[in-house]
Amino acid sequence: MLINATQERTRALRTELGGAREQTDLLFRIISPEALYERPIAERHRLIFYLGHLDAFDWNLMARRALGTTVFHPEFDSLFERGIDPPAGQAPSDSAADWPSQQEVENYNSKTREWIDAHLDEMDPTVVQMAVEHRLMHAETLAYLMHNLPYSQKQGEVAEVVHGSGEANQMLPVEAGDAVLGQHPDVFGWDNEFHQHHVPVPEFAISRYKVSNAEYLEFVREGGSVPNFWLQEGGQWFWRGMFGLIPLPLDWPAWVTWQQAHDYAAFRNLQLPSEAQWQRAASLCPPDPHRDNFDFLRWDPVAVNVSASVISPRQLTGNGWEWTGDLFKPFEGFEPHPFYPGYSADFFDGEHYVMKGASPRTAALLARPSFRNWFRPDYPYMYAGFRLAGSAPGEK
Repeated sequence: MLINATQERTRALRTELGGAREQTDLLFRIISPEALYERPIAERHRLIFYLGHLDAFDWNLMARRALGTTVFHPEFDSLFERGIDPPAGQAPSDSAADWPSQQEVENYNSKTREWIDAHLDEMDPTVVQMAVEHRLMHAETLAYLMHNLPYSQKQGEVAEVVHGSGEANQMLPVEAGDAVLGQHPDVFGWDNEFHQHHVPVPEFAISRYKVSNAEYLEFVREGGSVPNFWLQEGGQWFWRGMFGLIPLPLDWPAWVTWQQAHDYAAFRNLQLPSEAQWQRAASLCPPDPHRDNFDFLRWDPVAVNVSASVISPRQLTGNGWEWTGDLFKPFEGFEPHPFYPGYSADFFDGEHYVMKGASPRTAALLARPSFRNWFRPDYPYMYAGFRLAGSAPGEK
């Protein structure tokens, strides 16, 4: 029997959806039952919310909005519909007792998955792709939330420390040329990825690697603020890994806030690259998950210079998102997606900055050049590093 292109795409999406579910289900298996009602980051929901949110989002998007099916649990559809992003210090005030039991949530999830799987062939592939990518985004969100749980509440192996070549982090010239921002119109993308356009970028210089812990430590010794992933005990610095403390690996990337990255750049009399500069540099180094550390291969970083054989910017996609100097804004011609109008538009507020690239917990699907991430400048929990940019050699 011949399979047409639509059937082929549906079959592939079914596989992708199953893989995305496995990634998020795994996260709930590594934590202890009592941790489910913890709030590891004060400004975010308790973890029980995310157990329900992933399948409620799928249900609300694919069943209710796309196919208009009959609602079977409107309370949970609403309760788990959307997360929160309040400014620091504005934590929610709910208690653990305000949330339903784990069994109730899991029963809801099972019913939504059963219905969706039975009707997947009827759905617009674009809507299914949106559900897959949303779940993969939350596989990373959940990872950095759970990163902040006490080690007694999760199970996993302490990270192996992968060191690098010892190569210095020199500034490299990048020739003038166009940066291609945004997604091609015939390919899936989120609303903020459109419309694709070219931006002329004059010659500039960019650091070969992400700024390392060793480099950032110099700044801390001069009074710079300490990253969320560092801990000092008995006069020694440690890295707060996902599953245990590690003596601070000096050649790992410094994961910091936008403000910390900005302040360090000023300390070095340089700046963060613009989104267009970052994209121009990234075009010189096609990503590879095994070399660059993304697509769920590890829980923690590797050395910034672990792959130093080629003299070009390395790990732009992988080993930690990278802050840019640009506020998150729409591209010209931006149109919100009708099924998820607030995905981007709610954050065009002058209070969020663009991040590019990928972290160890970023899915390969989201490591495409057009994908844009964003967070507040003082948000300390993201797996985000940075590199430096400056004038081209010989310029002042």
